[in-house]
Amino acid sequence: MMVINLGSYSLMLSDAFGYGYSPHVGIVFISGLLFGPYGVAGAVIANTICDIIRNYNIMFTVTGEIVTLGISYLAYKLWYGNYRWRRKIVPPRLTNTLHLLLFVGIIVACASLFGMIQKELIYILYPNTIDISFEIGARYYINFLNSAFVFGIIGIWISKRIDFVHIPKISERKANTKFYNAIGILILISTIIILLHDYYFVQNTQTTIVKILIILALIYIYITKPIKSKVTKINYTPIPEKIMSIFLLATLLIIAISYVVATNDVLIAAIDILSPVEMEDIILYTMVISDILLVVFFIPCIFVLRYIEMKVIDPIFSFSKIEAYIKKGDKIQSEELLKVYSDHIQENDEIGMLARSYTDLINNNNEYIENIEKIEGEKHRIEAELSIAEKIQRSILPTESIENDDYSVYGNSKPAREVGGDFYDYYEIDDENLAMVIGDASGKGVPAALLSTITHAIIKQLLKTEKDPSKVLYQLNNQLCENNTEVMFITLWLGIYNKNTKVLTYSNAGHEAPLVSNKHGFEKMNMNNGIVLGVVNDFEFKKEEIKEFDKLVAYTDGITDAKSIDDEFYGEKRLISRLNEISNDHVKIETLLKDIDEFSKGKDQFDDMTLIIIDKND
Repeated sequence: MMVINLGSYSLMLSDAFGYGYSPHVGIVFISGLLFGPYGVAGAVIANTICDIIRNYNIMFTVTGEIVTLGISYLAYKLWYGNYRWRRKIVPPRLTNTLHLLLFVGIIVACASLFGMIQKELIYILYPNTIDISFEIGARYYINFLNSAFVFGIIGIWISKRIDFVHIPKISERKANTKFYNAIGILILISTIIILLHDYYFVQNTQTTIVKILIILALIYIYITKPIKSKVTKINYTPIPEKIMSIFLLATLLIIAISYVVATNDVLIAAIDILSPVEMEDIILYTMVISDILLVVFFIPCIFVLRYIEMKVIDPIFSFSKIEAYIKKGDKIQSEELLKVYSDHIQENDEIGMLARSYTDLINNNNEYIENIEKIEGEKHRIEAELSIAEKIQRSILPTESIENDDYSVYGNSKPAREVGGDFYDYYEIDDENLAMVIGDASGKGVPAALLSTITHAIIKQLLKTEKDPSKVLYQLNNQLCENNTEVMFITLWLGIYNKNTKVLTYSNAGHEAPLVSNKHGFEKMNMNNGIVLGVVNDFEFKKEEIKEFDKLVAYTDGITDAKSIDDEFYGEKRLISRLNEISNDHVKIETLLKDIDEFSKGKDQFDDMTLIIIDKND
């Protein structure tokens, strides 16, 4: 305030009674608007110091600062007023045409009051100015209007980048809205009456004092109005604000040109020659002409911007409400939101297309979420059933090893999924014979598990009456071939060890050949492979036997087909080598499985892994 006030005075841009260009009066407006009570106090103090430096009449200085305080604070209160058309109260920002109109309206109101009161004060203190009273008021009005507009726009732009705006707190005092609305109306009516009275009647000092006291009293009563609404900060730049920035830049350019014209001595001299206007009023008339041009430019632009807001921005803003209803994994629940879109669905333009797209998006999303929820429910049900199936499948496998003076037998199965197609079993058929079986059904998961479970149950039944492995496989194969429409099959190795004769009798149905150890270490058993079960009826499986062995390891191909991260198979050779390393008195299944896990670290288990081992205790 001090810099601009004294600067314009020292450059001879302004003088007493509103002559010339007085930009400092616009600071009165912007100080209150942006800085609130602190800005008001600063403007009053700065203006007082400037008036003292300029040797103004002490009474003029005091009364002038009373006016400055009231007008500056009025701008602050008017901006944060809770008007019906406002969606929300925001700090000074020109985010839409309504905010722009409010901004301009406050400037016009404050400029009118400031110009009128200054005119009346100057008449009281300097009665000889009565002939130019209206001219003085017009000068203050034009100066206030233009400088407040310029400084206001610049201040608001700067405040977007540097957050210095004073945000009022919600007052705890009760607000009588009707009372303050009535005061606002009285200020308007009083201003009109005063202007009409001054125009049609001769002024006198006593009447003028009464008029000033009334209007100042009303202003000071109004600025006591408590602020009751929450102020919401906008953390983005709305599209209308971007458009209006271009429009306001053009407005400032017009004002800047008028300022250059009004302060250039050569141009002023030329205008003085061509125009009957007095030299000291050229600046005033130049600003008036620029204001007329601005109004001509301003009004159509406001209509165009408002039309764009109503037809484009407002629908898009209402569409953006969808953000508050979007939650990951949830349906978009909002009948009100769909109603907003439905209001624009019938429009035959881009907004209509967008509304239809959003409506379809919401409906499709909700339908998709409903389907996902059904699938998730079904998934949980299947997982629960698979968990039960896994427990059932594990319950029919041996849980403990068999160890006695003649042999030790133990096994392990690790399915790739919850349930698998591998199975194994060992149990004593009678006092002499131990049955051992290992199988691998085709496929994985539930179908393979069903086939292996059926096969396991049939074998147990057949072994009750038949101890020849080849005959058991013959009968088992025929039963599995019945009604096998899916052409599923299973590989299986069945052995029966007689502890008295020390002979292992076995038969194979397309399964991996077991590994047997002797004094030279482990090696692959030489035997007839047979064919898989469930494909060819009445196939004669070969019965074979072995006596000279220390240990036997039967396994499924999930062991040798385990892959490393480099896609290298574990393989039969590595299995034999590892068995020879860890085979002292007993083969440790845990040690072998740990080696396989380390080998395939970083790779998901692709196939079921099953082992069964028998150690002879000779």
